[in-house]
Amino acid sequence: MLPGAFKPASDLVQLDADHPGFRDPEYRARRNAIARLALDYRGGPVPEVSYTSAEAEVWRVVLERLAPLHARLACRAVQDAALALPLDRWRIPQLAELNPRLVEATGFEMLPVAGLVAARTFLERLGQGAFLSTQYMRHPSAPLYTPEPDLVHELVGHAATLVHPDLAELSRALGRAAARADDDGLRALERVYWFTLEFGAVRQGDEVRALGAGLLSSVGELERLAGGPHLPWDLARMAETPYDPTTFQPGYHVAPSFQRLLDDVGGWCARSF
Repeated sequence: MLPGAFKPASDLVQLDADHPGFRDPEYRARRNAIARLALDYRGGPVPEVSYTSAEAEVWRVVLERLAPLHARLACRAVQDAALALPLDRWRIPQLAELNPRLVEATGFEMLPVAGLVAARTFLERLGQGAFLSTQYMRHPSAPLYTPEPDLVHELVGHAATLVHPDLAELSRALGRAAARADDDGLRALERVYWFTLEFGAVRQGDEVRALGAGLLSSVGELERLAGGPHLPWDLARMAETPYDPTTFQPGYHVAPSFQRLLDDVGGWCARSF
């Protein structure tokens, strides 16, 4: 049988053949139901998902593994932000309950999306103070792995940056630049976003600490961070470098400091677009 032949024509969510949930009809149906909530969303309070005990267990397992890694490897700004938006390890938070705290802190909201969206759509919504977030959980057979953004990535990785005023403003700056950019400029912005707010790191004293959401939400990436390789802090190089979201990153761009990352990326957005 060809891999694609397994996909029901009615699937809202198309999973690759190597996805952990590809041959799990119950998981596929669950993903379709959660995607439908997002596709039907027309504004107002974000619809809540009634998470199952199995999904809550995946959440607990991942957060239990990530907690000591964050304590040792997350940068101070992210740790401080996480204290302002604590996440219950035993219960999956709803976007609807986090949004009032985000709005109060930085004006950002997390809004539901069925899956991956175009880079321009994602970035431009950042400029408007909206972070497009998935609401589904990764497959329980691989709790420490996901081939795509899931709720662990969104909440553990991105929510803490959205509650931090400086990082929220940097997201806005990238989004506003995307609204002004042509296709080549958009590609550069997408790459810089990837190498900073997704997989960027900063020097904190003599140590390299994680900043990006992709790092913060991945046990494997965090465990690799200390060993590097640590790549030069060079926005022009980042803007010209393609990235691969399907595997571990080959290295991590490290800013000389947290403030330097804010200043350099924000200044680049203002000057270049």
